[in-house]
Amino acid sequence: MIYENELVSVEVEESEIPWVKVFTQRKIKEFSECTSEEKLEIFRIIDFTEKLMLSYFNADKINIASFGNMLPHVHWHVMARFEQDSYFPEPMWGAKQRESQLDLPSFEVFFIQLGEQL
Repeated sequence: MIYENELVSVEVEESEIPWVKVFTQRKIKEFSECTSEEKLEIFRIIDFTEKLMLSYFNADKINIASFGNMLPHVHWHVMARFEQDSYFPEPMWGAKQRESQLDLPSFEVFFIQLGEQL
């Protein structure tokens, strides 16, 4: 976990790309069950994370997704995407397009900065 408060937590998803997940602290299944405060906090974190990913990694695109089919707990994925990552332009859950060896700045430094700035 890289950040948490009374409403949400932010965790790293291990991947070849920078990828975090934003969870509600309450164990609820649907976004519509979130309070207004939880919704605002989720979007504040998504917005901040997207901007930091774009500037730090110079990402080609940011993907934001909320599924929760396998894990029925409200959470959002925020992923920095690159034209040369293994799956682009497919989603990270899609068909692998190539073998990729991205040369990106330190994920660890990014995750520390993100946690400190949130």
